[in-house]
Amino acid sequence: MDNEVKNKRPCLYDKHVELGALISPFGGFEMPIQYKGIAVEHQAVRTKVGLFDVSHMGEVTVRGKDAERYVQHIFTNDIAGAPVGKIYYGMMCYEDGGTVDDLLVYKMGENDFFLVINAANIDKDWEWMTRQAADFEINLENRSDFYGQIAVQGPESEATVENVLGLPCKELTFYTVKTIGDVIVSRTGYTGEDGFEIYASHDYIRACWDKLISAGVQPCGLGCRDTLRFEVGLPLYGDELSAEISPVMAGLSMFVKLDKAEFIGREALLRQKTEGVARKLVGIELADKAIPRHGYKVVKDGQEIGEVTTGYRTISTDKSVCMALVDTQFAKLDTEVEIQIRKKTFPGKVVKKKFYEKHYKK
Repeated sequence: MDNEVKNKRPCLYDKHVELGALISPFGGFEMPIQYKGIAVEHQAVRTKVGLFDVSHMGEVTVRGKDAERYVQHIFTNDIAGAPVGKIYYGMMCYEDGGTVDDLLVYKMGENDFFLVINAANIDKDWEWMTRQAADFEINLENRSDFYGQIAVQGPESEATVENVLGLPCKELTFYTVKTIGDVIVSRTGYTGEDGFEIYASHDYIRACWDKLISAGVQPCGLGCRDTLRFEVGLPLYGDELSAEISPVMAGLSMFVKLDKAEFIGREALLRQKTEGVARKLVGIELADKAIPRHGYKVVKDGQEIGEVTTGYRTISTDKSVCMALVDTQFAKLDTEVEIQIRKKTFPGKVVKKKFYEKHYKK
């Protein structure tokens, strides 16, 4: 009997095959990694516009009398009294402060929230969110199989969404959302550039994809999605956040509102903020061209002090850099450290995690 679990295919899968994309499993889905090449696609987003299939992401709706109270209970950021159309980034945490997932919360109406979660965590998150809902008068619905999603990212994204797709979006500011019929359009993204994410039925998303490709927009795979987010210091769940890595350890305390009356994990995160944490996430720049990769050891005076979470030779700045979780006493800027790459060690220093400046439209 074959017990192998098959990966799902996003609604745009056939489009990627037609374009000759390199397909690989990611988060339980068969996803495009690259088309023309990671560097080409990366630069398209930084200089013009790129198109991503992000239909693998999960979507959960929270509606009902206690919708806001429920979201406040599971979410580290503070959405109390938020205006309709506003979007918030934050985390869901376990009681010990470890991260269940990082997510976006869209306020769609007075008692209506739209939560966007990571593809690899959909089943785990849904089980956890359902478990937390017992004491709340809400309707919780997993809509992940209904929605397709694309991201149009780059300095020309506004003109592209307006002119090619015919979706008015100029009035949207960073981290705001609107609905146009059954289509959700938000000014959000994961690249450090201006951009939009569009959620709709599979058929509508396929039609959008075809229009954008016909207009000459560069399709982009998950390969450059990772290089783009990494350059501007955005975390990836499983690397910079996990059940073992709290938002405080990851340097994301600005999204943890400890002055909220109550949320899951608050006491543990407050303790971490007050007493400090054993390890912190930092940026490290190497003097050499060697490339630090996930899992490589960070060393100081011959002793292991941490490990790399993500590392690249950056495409935008041509530097060998990484994010790493290191013992807190070595987390200060300009601290000299070494990265062990195979059997050699390479000198580096602690720098800011943002290796390239973001260009969002405020």
